[in-house]
Amino acid sequence: MFRIQQILAFLLVLGASLAVSRTAEAGYAHFIYDVKSGKVLASENADEINHPASLTKMMTLYMTFEALREGRLKWDQDIPLTPNAASKIPSKLGVPAGRTITVREAVNGMIVRSANDAAATMGDYLGGSEDRFGEMMTRKARTLGMSRTVFRNASGLPDDSQVTTARDMAQLALALIRDFPREYQLFSARNMEFRGKRLRGHNNLMYRYPGMDGVKTGFTNASGYNIASAVTIDGRRVIGVVMGGKSARKRDDQMAALLDRYVPGNNGASGGLVAFETQKRPAQDTLPLAFATPSPRKEITLGVTPKTAIANLYATPRATVPNAAPSPTASQTMTSPQPAGSAWRIQIAAAASRDQASALLEKAVPLLAQGYGRVTPSVESSADGGKQIFRARFVGFADGDSATRACSVLQAKSISCFVVR
Repeated sequence: MFRIQQILAFLLVLGASLAVSRTAEAGYAHFIYDVKSGKVLASENADEINHPASLTKMMTLYMTFEALREGRLKWDQDIPLTPNAASKIPSKLGVPAGRTITVREAVNGMIVRSANDAAATMGDYLGGSEDRFGEMMTRKARTLGMSRTVFRNASGLPDDSQVTTARDMAQLALALIRDFPREYQLFSARNMEFRGKRLRGHNNLMYRYPGMDGVKTGFTNASGYNIASAVTIDGRRVIGVVMGGKSARKRDDQMAALLDRYVPGNNGASGGLVAFETQKRPAQDTLPLAFATPSPRKEITLGVTPKTAIANLYATPRATVPNAAPSPTASQTMTSPQPAGSAWRIQIAAAASRDQASALLEKAVPLLAQGYGRVTPSVESSADGGKQIFRARFVGFADGDSATRACSVLQAKSISCFVVR
C-alpha cells in the first residue's frame, strides 16, 4: 500500500511538472483583486510561470496551521532540527542540528525572519522528508485552486522545478486569511524575540502602508523580488501579488502604486469596482466561486503581536449584551478627550476622509457599548506619503487582553480590526 501511495504521489508531481513545463522566468507580473466581490482589479502576466522564492513559506505555514488545528502539532511542541534543516543558508534562526525549536518559534521565524531552517524543520517533521513534504504541498495547492504551482521544498530556496504564478499566490494568500483568520494575525508582527535576540522582519511595505496587515516577501536570483500583500481599506479586503521586481524598493513601490490606483477609497477616488486586465492571454475576471464569496466570518483580519496572538488563539470571544443601554454615537464622541490609560486601542479602518472613518465607527459603536470601560471612538488623521489618512479607532482599553477581546467581538460581526499600542 505504501508503495502504491509513493507511485501516486510521484505521478501527481510529474503531471504537475509537465503542466508547467515551460522554463520559469523572473518576468514581471502582478495580480490585484477584491475579496468580497471576487473582481480582478488589475492583472498583468498573472498566469505566467515564475519561481515563488520565500512566498513558498505561505504554504508551509498553511500546512502547519492545519496540523495545529487537527491536533497533530502543539504550539509549544519541540521539533528537532534535522541536518537538512540546519544546513539551509540564511536567512535562518541558526539552531544546530539535533537541537530543537518550538512550533511557535518556527512559525514566527518563518513569518518575521523568513527563516529557511525553520521552514525545512516543519517540512521534515510533517512530511518525513522535505521531498515528500513538497509532494504534500503540491497536492494541497491543487485543493486550493492553485493549478499551475509545483512545490519541491518548504522554504523557497532555489529549485528549477519549484514554480508558481501571481494568480496562484493570490489564491494562497486568500486561503490563509479565509481558513485561519486567527493565525493570520501573526503576519502583522514587525519583529520577534528569539533566545535573547530581537529579530526584525523583512516586510517593510506592511509597516508603512495604511491598512496592510500581511502577508510575505521573497527573493532569489531566479525569481526576482516578490511580495504578496493584503489590505483592508474602508472595510474592503484586497489581496495583491507582485512578482519579478528588480529591487525590494521597486517591488514595494509598485505594489503601493497598484493599491493606490485600484483600491476604492484608498486615494479618495469614487465609483465602483472596475476589472482591469492587461494580460497577454485571456484570463478569468473573477476568482472561482469558492474563493470569490467566502463566508463573512472568514473575511476578518487582526493584527497583534505574536505574544498576544498566541495567548488569545482559539479564545472564546466575549458575548455582546443584547439589551445594552444606548451609547453615544461615534459622531458625538469623535472629538472627546482620550481617556486615561489609552495606550491600547483598536483600529478598524484607514479611510480617505473623516466622514468615511466616522461612518465605519458608527457601525461598531453598539457592539462595544458595555464591558470595556471608558472606551471612546476616535478619528486620528495623519499624513502618509503626501496623502491625508483618517484612522478609525477605539481608544482607552485598559490592557492588551481587553483590546484583543473587543477585536474578537468585532470580528464575529464581520468588522475588520487590529490592536494598536
